[in-house]
Order: sequence, then structure tokens, then C-alpha cells
Amino acid sequence: MVFKSVLLCIAAVLITATAANPLIKEDRWLEFKNKHGKSYGSDEEELSRKQIFYENLKKIQNHNRLHESGETTFTLKMNKFGDLTTEEFKKLVLGTKIPLRNELNMIHHLPVVDNLPASVDWRPKGAVTAVKDQAACGSCWAFSTTGALEGQLFLYNKSLVSLSEQDLVDCSLEEGNLGCSGGWPQWAFQYISKHGINTENDYPYEAKDYGKCRAKAPKAILSGISFVNLPEKDEKALASAVANIGPISICIDAGIFSFQFYSSGIYYEASCNPNNLDHAVLAVGYGSDGDRNYWIVKNSWGVSWGQKGYILMAKDKNNNCGVASKPSYPII
Repeated sequence: MVFKSVLLCIAAVLITATAANPLIKEDRWLEFKNKHGKSYGSDEEELSRKQIFYENLKKIQNHNRLHESGETTFTLKMNKFGDLTTEEFKKLVLGTKIPLRNELNMIHHLPVVDNLPASVDWRPKGAVTAVKDQAACGSCWAFSTTGALEGQLFLYNKSLVSLSEQDLVDCSLEEGNLGCSGGWPQWAFQYISKHGINTENDYPYEAKDYGKCRAKAPKAILSGISFVNLPEKDEKALASAVANIGPISICIDAGIFSFQFYSSGIYYEASCNPNNLDHAVLAVGYGSDGDRNYWIVKNSWGVSWGQKGYILMAKDKNNNCGVASKPSYPII
């Protein structure tokens, strides 16, 4: 007992010393910069970024304390967005532009049945490509589009082919998309219907607006596709589509601090707005953990974000974050 008490005393001293030691605190900033390859143009800019980093770190730690006490269902962690405010983060990587007009395509009312599988995951079935990284470009809409189309192409011919987001960024302006400044998956489907799409190998991603279309028409595939929208804000219809159709393009409200630094668990955010759709992602399945249901959602921020690039989003919780507000998928 005496030995145990001594150990506890030593641990308490170490914790106190760590909190008070500015060199140890400085190590967190240096570790962050080295891990993510961060550099800044001036000492003033670095000082500002450092301050933002520590403010974000404090919020992350406060949230995780709430998780430890059972007050929230998910955890946060520091990541490559750690030196950005939430407003800067939104401008950098969020890019869904909700159309002001109604889309001229059919609404698909799938038969919603009560005996859907308890869980679905298209990843082990081979219908989902590896997690990609849109980098500092608001092209999430292009990744959501290719993800849905890659899944349908696999189910059509059992061949998983990575398709070109850069093709859509450069070439679908006429349909209404704005490249790195945002877009809408349905507009991308319209472009592909008319012109087809190149593969990733033929038209690699560059994370920037090139300024002109460089698509290779002879190599384009999948021209003539169509697409459908699912009934809005209907999670049962979305579940039926995910179970019976494949990965589905969805749009969500992701412009929130907790989404920026999501790490693990089932993401339920009361402050989400199901009508404020600023990010396009891909629903690749669903499941449950006890009495909590979730959607399996593929993001496009690389494997270092979230659960190796994925997030589990609350399912059947009043369309939290808009997961079922604007779902759509292509038909080959």
C-alpha cells in the first residue's frame, strides 16, 4: 500500500509539472507542425496559428471529458485542421452549393420494407474505393459523385475503378458547379450523362481549379447514365436505398467544430441544421451499437481524419445533420 501511494504521489507531481512546464506545452505545437508539415510565412502568422491550435486543443479536451462522463456519444482528436478556426475550415474544405432551382429528374420512391437487413456495409463487398483526400479544395461534391458511381459500376460489372474528381472540377461548370468553390452531386451526374467521365489514372486529382477542361473524350466512360433523388428527409427510404442499391451520395451539415475534429463513436450533434447542407459525402452502410443506430459515412479528407477517413453518424435521430435531406444515386 505504501509503494502504491508513493507511485500515485509521483504521478501527481509529474502531471502538475507537465501542466506548468511551457517547454512540454511547446512540444505539442512542434509535434503538430512536424506531423502535418506545417510552415508559416512569418513569426506573426505562426503565433496566431499557435494560439488557434491551443484554443482548439482545449475545446477538444473539454469535449472528451464530457464523453468520459457519458454526456456525449463520440470523441474528438487533434488533426490536420488544428490551426484553423471553424470559419476558416468551412471555407477551405466545405463546398456543397444547394441549387436554387428544382432538379429536373425523377424522385425515386423505393418500397420501404420492415425486414431490411440489420446492418449493411458495402466496403467488404468491394464496392467502395480507398478513402481519398480533397485537400484544400471545396470539391467534396465531386468525391461524393464518384463514390456513388464507383459503387454502381462495381455492381454492374464487378470491377472497382477509381473515377476522376478532377474531370468534374474542371469540366462541369456549364451544369452549375464551381470547381474548388463548390458544387452539387446532381449537377455532376448531369455532366457525366452528357460527356462521360475519365478514370483517376487518365485524369489525376490536383486539388485546384486548372482553368480549362482537359478531359480525354475517347477515354471517357459511363456517358448516358441517369440519376434519381430519393424522397427528402426520409431515413427509411435512405436505408432501403443503401441496402438495395449500394453507396448513396448524401449532403450534410459539417460546418461545426465537433465535425472538424471528429475521432470515434456515433456522431450526434444537437446543433446540426438538416437544412444547412455544406458538405457532400457517401453513405456506404448502416448498423447499430446497442440501441444506437448509425450510418457508415465515407468522407474525403484522407485517412488521418475520423475513423480512417470514415464517420459513424446518428441514424433515425430526426435526420440529424441532414443525412437524408438530399440523397441521390446514379443509374448505369
